[in-house]
Amino acid sequence: MLFKTLSAAVFGIDASIIEVEVDVSTIKLDKDNFTTVGLPDAAVRESRERIRAALKNCGYDIPPTHITVNLAPADIKKEGSGFDLPMAMGILGAYGALNKKELPDYVLVGELSLDGGLRGVRGTLPIAIAARNRKIKNLIVPEVNAREAAVVAGLTVYPVKSLIDVVHFLNTGNGVTPVTVDTAALLAEVQHFPVDFKEVRGQHTAKRALEVSSAGGHNILMIGPPGSGKTMLAKRIPTILPPLTFEEALETTKIHSVAGVLDANAGLVGTRPYRSPHHTISDAGLIGGGMIPRPGEVSLAHNGVLFLDELPEFPRNVLEVMRQPLEDGTVSIARAAMSLTFPARFMLAAAMNPCPCGFFNDKSRECHCSPQVIQRYVSKISGPLLDRIDIHIDVPAVNYKELRGGAGPEGSKQIRERVLRAREIQLNRFAAAGESIFSNAQMGTRQIRAYCELSTECERLLERAMTSKVSARVPTTAS
Repeated sequence: MLFKTLSAAVFGIDASIIEVEVDVSTIKLDKDNFTTVGLPDAAVRESRERIRAALKNCGYDIPPTHITVNLAPADIKKEGSGFDLPMAMGILGAYGALNKKELPDYVLVGELSLDGGLRGVRGTLPIAIAARNRKIKNLIVPEVNAREAAVVAGLTVYPVKSLIDVVHFLNTGNGVTPVTVDTAALLAEVQHFPVDFKEVRGQHTAKRALEVSSAGGHNILMIGPPGSGKTMLAKRIPTILPPLTFEEALETTKIHSVAGVLDANAGLVGTRPYRSPHHTISDAGLIGGGMIPRPGEVSLAHNGVLFLDELPEFPRNVLEVMRQPLEDGTVSIARAAMSLTFPARFMLAAAMNPCPCGFFNDKSRECHCSPQVIQRYVSKISGPLLDRIDIHIDVPAVNYKELRGGAGPEGSKQIRERVLRAREIQLNRFAAAGESIFSNAQMGTRQIRAYCELSTECERLLERAMTSKVSARVPTTAS
């Protein structure tokens, strides 16, 4: 007997609906014969052991017959453990344990434990979007993934804890209450930060530079001695960036869902991401990769901030692979079997010492580094990468009077209001001209010439800079 269910396979940050066809023979065999076809990976092939144990422990005695599971279309590679639940339902349906002849209106996804419980899976949000796009109204997912899937409008999401719950619900229509999420309230609920700029004493120039970079979406490099507050400043950048729109939150959540780092209790990434990888990270960890490519740190920072502390300590080959996402806002990963593109439009904030000891030009401590050592240290960062960082700012050590000053520093709320006003001016300017960009940092040569006309004095300043050390790749907006 043949029974059909629906599931989904995730590729990059998108998903495709997969038809799960299960055929069981009526001839009993001496031993189990379970075959899965349709380009399954090892995790999908191993599911037969989990499924048989789960069915047995839930009280369903499956006789030793020949079971064939086909995952269609067969030319798409299927990976992960999310096919456990639809395959199990297909087997039960083929043996007549379900009242329905097939399940065309349900997409099922979930990993089975040996006792029949359901574990969460990656990529539930892309699967929910794929189901909605195919006009499939119902999605059955593990309870831990329900809030994530429920942010997609026009879809009924049923959270389930076990295989028995799914069987009972499909046979009776009862026992499972759909999950609903108010996305507007959810976004408002998560708009809080544990840090604030009012905690940073001194560093008025650096704060102003971060405000300008946040207003225009510019990359920034902070240079200063150890303990001057570079990391402290960088951690507070998300507190002054504009709030995420729902579309941005949805796109960011898709990436975090596929990567398996999404907070199941939140269900939606509501604040701009802040990623700070250690300088020992590999190029695949930063950009993404693997046999089945996964998003890297640059994609996890999409619509947010990527902070690289101790920039010269990163391997040069790791830094060089960042040139494409900084230029294009995407990361392309090519493999023999597939080619995937992940979004990676982020604001880069980097920090470094001026020399290996960190005290070059410091007024309070003496630097013992020779000019050759300093040059070798700074040259670890290539010119093309530095050219893509619009703002370079000195962050000197804070003196005692600034640390103990009586007046309280300005908070993130006040700075954010100015950033929002600046962003609004940019949006209105680009919208009036029919431009499909949203900040100054995204402007190309044509927009820079149109909106950033320089005065004679600025032209002379730019000419002197070009003659000395600045390349033509640096946008004039940085000046």
